[in-house]
Amino acid sequence: MPDTHLAPPPTGAPTPLVSKARPSTSPFAALRHRDYRLLWAGQFVSITGSQMQLVAINWHVYLLTKSSVALGLVGLVRVVPIVLCSLAGGVVADAFDRKRLMVAAQLVMLASALALSVMTAAGLTKVWIIYLLTAISSAATSFENPARQALVPALVPAADLPQAISLGLITFQTATVTGPLLAGLILGAYGPAPVYAANAASFLAVVGAVLMLRSAGRAAGEGIGVVSFEALREGLRFVRRTPVIVQTMALDFVATFFASATALLPIFAREILRVDARGFGVLAAAPAAGSVVVGLVMTRFGWIRKPGATVLVSVAVYGAATLAFGLSRVFWLSCLMLALVGAADTVSTVVRQTLRQLVTPDRLRGRMTSVNIVDCGMRNAD
Repeated sequence: MPDTHLAPPPTGAPTPLVSKARPSTSPFAALRHRDYRLLWAGQFVSITGSQMQLVAINWHVYLLTKSSVALGLVGLVRVVPIVLCSLAGGVVADAFDRKRLMVAAQLVMLASALALSVMTAAGLTKVWIIYLLTAISSAATSFENPARQALVPALVPAADLPQAISLGLITFQTATVTGPLLAGLILGAYGPAPVYAANAASFLAVVGAVLMLRSAGRAAGEGIGVVSFEALREGLRFVRRTPVIVQTMALDFVATFFASATALLPIFAREILRVDARGFGVLAAAPAAGSVVVGLVMTRFGWIRKPGATVLVSVAVYGAATLAFGLSRVFWLSCLMLALVGAADTVSTVVRQTLRQLVTPDRLRGRMTSVNIVDCGMRNAD
């Protein structure tokens, strides 16, 4: 993927990741804007709860079944709704009010987590119920994610968009550190039901934040309010005809489709590394810890002179670190390799997301994001 093939952003858009000079704005400039700050804070709370539930579900299913196949099915029931619903979610996000769509999706996820908590507290033993509620939550995420990512450029001026993207990624990765650690502590002491309840409560943070936003929730441009196959085809045509989007998606998919092993972490924790729920929580948090460190560095020194070469190197490091993790039998070394996995993935993600947002018109952002979500969902179907 030569650097010369990377399509330039629209005239007047910032290019901190491809510029030969360091950005002059503060790395935290996006937080000066009230609406972005509200969403940023709400997302941190919500993602922390979701990551807690992610760990709890894997642990819960393993305790109920002692089966690696059952753990693999958890990944399947997450990814199938994403693949089936995300493209529709992108069309809806470009056609209707993105804020209302986010609130509706968050309430569905809240109801799913609450039902899972109540049933678990009552003595849930049927693993298919966990699968069903997980699938419902994933389907809701397929509509919420395109709406949220497409809304971000409306919350900050163009000059602060790269910082907003980087801060959003840091927020996600920080939550994926705190979430598994908290989940490990709660799982060891009280079991999964309180974890599910905490996740249900966390969705209220995003709902409250979105309701307080002053920015418009509708996309700018023509054709708004139309949900059709033609609208979907328009989005797919744009993605297909934009080299930087096609190249980065294809490289990331091929390089990492078989490289992730996070769904098997309970087996590594119990059978190979011989650690308890707390150790499992540390393992689950390790990739995000590496991501946060590198994300902070990239936020401060975000300029990258050769984005194409950077993505190639980062995915190579990702694969090598994953292989080393699979061979390791030492707990600290396994944690270190998982941290390196997270760091390498973050470098690639920051480059790809910033370039894609800069080259995509606002009225197509939901559809562009939905194609990327399908790509990520398929490669992360552990």
